Amino acid sequence: MAVDFFTVGQRIQKRRKTLHKTQEQMAEALSVSVGYVSQIERGVTKISLDTLSEITEYLDCNFSELLDGTVVQSNSYLNDEIKTLKNNLSPANRKILSEIADILKKNQME
Repeated sequence: MAVDFFTVGQRIQKRRKTLHKTQEQMAEALSVSVGYVSQIERGVTKISLDTLSEITEYLDCNFSELLDGTVVQSNSYLNDEIKTLKNNLSPANRKILSEIADILKKNQME
């Protein structure tokens, strides 16, 4: 089975835009150039599994979503939503969220 890098790139771009992330932000997170991100999204370059893995982590999605367009239902969908929420918060608000989680854990133990 041949990989359609153009379609994979389009899915990466769509997911990135859904998360309101720029190519610049993605390039910085992946330690690559903006031009390289552009090439990936246009399907100009073949990306390695390592790079694809980093992209899926950055975009908070699964390989299958990018490779074949299949969204895998997660048994822990709330964890995924919380992770996405956390990633979109400012550092100060992440700290507040962490403190709230600590309080909830402490109350659960009592």
